[in-house]
Parts: sequence; structure tokens; C-alpha cells
Amino acid sequence: MFREMAVTAIAALGFAALASSADAAVSVLNGTLAHSCFEAAEFGSDGSTEDVRLCSRALEETALSAHDRAATLINLGIVRGRNNDTEGALDSYNKGLAIDPSLGEGYVDRGAIQILRKQYKEAVADITKGLELNANRPEIAYYDRAIANEALGNIRDAYIDYKKAVEIRPDFALATEQLARFKVVRRRTDGA
Repeated sequence: MFREMAVTAIAALGFAALASSADAAVSVLNGTLAHSCFEAAEFGSDGSTEDVRLCSRALEETALSAHDRAATLINLGIVRGRNNDTEGALDSYNKGLAIDPSLGEGYVDRGAIQILRKQYKEAVADITKGLELNANRPEIAYYDRAIANEALGNIRDAYIDYKKAVEIRPDFALATEQLARFKVVRRRTDGA
């Protein structure tokens, strides 16, 4: 007798809004405008236009290594995204990743913006790439990828990703809430 595990969502597909904590900023040297941009991306909450100006100034006025320039562009993408500028955020992520394609956080953050833009296939691909590059907050990456997978109708994959997010961070309330909507059902596949 063969059995196959199927996962079904109990509730209608209701995405939790991407949390502002879902962004993973990329650290740069302390004491610089670029570091202040990192702090705005990491600890800011409202995506104020002042944060955008700060990050833009860091890029324009500071001599940065290629890695720090790429990281600052990723951080600018975060603050633009928080300011509901998805086009500007996507542009910043693309530029940052063009300079340093090893920044896993950039792929995860770009994936989050793609979710907001309803570009779910692209989001899954980017977030998967970020996980492969060992992004700093894998629980966030799994959570975001679960949202994209659920939107694509990949319910089993969404369940697995929500579950992985909770395994990594058991106190991750958003992932726990989403996981609670699922019920594991065993179906017989032997023709009986």
C-alpha cells in the first residue's frame, strides 16, 4: 500500500502582509554614511524619505568598495520598499546584485518586492537563490517563499516552507499563524 502526504490549506489564501522585519540589511563599515544607511535599513520601520536620502548620499558622497556599494544599494532597496516604492526598490536590488551577486540577502529582499508586485515565480527563484547563498535570516526567506508558493498554488511547498521557518525560529509568530491554517491529510494512492 502506498500513501502520499497531501497538504491542504484550511483557510482561504490570505497572505499576511510582508513584515517590515522581513528585510535583511547588509552590514557595511561602521562610522560611515553607508553604515548609517545600513542602520536605517536594519532598524528603521517607516521607510521615510529621509532614509532614502541618507542612503542616496552614501552612494554619491562616499568612496565605497564594490561590496559596500552593492550592500548600500541593497539597503537602499529596503528603505525604498518600506516607502512603497517597489519600482525603485527593485532597481536598487538589481544594481546591487549586478555588482555583487553573492549577497544572499539581496535576492531574498528582491523576492519580497516581487511578492508585492505579484511576480511569484520570480520571487520563488530569487528567494531560493538567497537561501543557496546562505542569507542571514533563512526563516524570513522560507516564510516569504511560502507566501509565493501558496500564491502559485504550490500548497505542499508552502507548507514545507512555513514549517521550516518555524523550525528555525520557533517564536516566529507570522509563520506559526500561517502554518496553523494547514491540515495534513493522508491519501491512499494504491487505487483502493
